[in-house]
Amino acid sequence: MTILQSVLLGALQGLAEFLPVSSSGHLAIAQHFMDLGEVPLLFDILLHVATLCSVCLVFRARIGELFATLWRLLTGRPRAGDESNRTMILALLAGTAVTAAVGILLRDAVEALPLFWVAVCLALTGVLLVASGRFRPRAVRPVPGVLSGVAIGLAQGIGVIPGISRSGITVSAALFAGVDRKAAGEFSFLLSIPVILGAFILELESADTLSGTVSAVPLAVGMLTAFAVGYLSLRFLLALINRGKLGWFAAYLVPAGISLAMYFAAA
Repeated sequence: MTILQSVLLGALQGLAEFLPVSSSGHLAIAQHFMDLGEVPLLFDILLHVATLCSVCLVFRARIGELFATLWRLLTGRPRAGDESNRTMILALLAGTAVTAAVGILLRDAVEALPLFWVAVCLALTGVLLVASGRFRPRAVRPVPGVLSGVAIGLAQGIGVIPGISRSGITVSAALFAGVDRKAAGEFSFLLSIPVILGAFILELESADTLSGTVSAVPLAVGMLTAFAVGYLSLRFLLALINRGKLGWFAAYLVPAGISLAMYFAAA
């Protein structure tokens, strides 16, 4: 892999990880057209780790607040106002457990998914974004509860399928659960942190395969690109979520997914 290819894949990861268009689906399709052959899954996950760093940067204050609340609860010194954070922590734990279970079940099937179905999933993501944007709950919750966390975690588990946007499906699930738009975006990206770290740890065994395919310099440049582009993309997406404009991406996803599906079906 050349440095230019690594930069392009890193930029694509940074854009597609946060914009609800499926980073894994776009990476799989891009690697096909760039004729890179079999790129180890660990490379994709390292790009995810780079964008994860941008999540931690954007939400650093909120993450610190949740850890402070957790410490007070564990030491038996809760404060007034900790109840909301406690609910958020329990929802994150429940969502993470469900995501891990679903991700493990789908892992082998995901790696063998034909590009035709990746393209179909892109179109389905677009339909989902439109549906969630038009959904109007009877009541809006400021923080996801445990049951909502389970539902969003299930959605995130399904989001490991290339072509299904992780951010798109988790934000949509939160909106369908009646969660406030701002809280839906926040929860979606906080929930991604333990999952991406877990996937990274599971794929460490393929590090030797990666070193034979991608050298250190292209890998580092790709990760830095993914981090920088990801930070800007995340800021942009959070603004769109708050304005209820996720459905805009369907104008790209549906025709792109249908066109690519037709291409791969004919290939």
